[in-house]
Amino acid sequence: MKSLLVAAVIAAALTSVAQAEDARPAPRCLRTIDIQNTTTPNDRTILFHMNNGKVYRNDLRNACSGLTFNGFAYDVTPPNEICGNLQIIHVLHTHATCALGAFTEVPKDSHTGHM
Repeated sequence: MKSLLVAAVIAAALTSVAQAEDARPAPRCLRTIDIQNTTTPNDRTILFHMNNGKVYRNDLRNACSGLTFNGFAYDVTPPNEICGNLQIIHVLHTHATCALGAFTEVPKDSHTGHM
């Protein structure tokens, strides 16, 4: 009887963990073909300017030394997307590696690019 109770508690805990993981929002991904250009107002922020006029902000998980002055590159994931909270960027010239944070859409009235 005691082992059945322990098994039931473990099963309930695993179910709660699985439900919590399913509740997390899927990472937002941007199709690379839809990106017009990027700007880097500081070493922690990248603005992705889209062909349709929208702008998505990515706040990197940590400051990325040299990003503002050197630019960056990233490896595209199939099917040609860059995804928040999943990918890393590489700063050109310094070779620093930094993790992307989540993408958030910037409201139209604040598309200045200066932060």
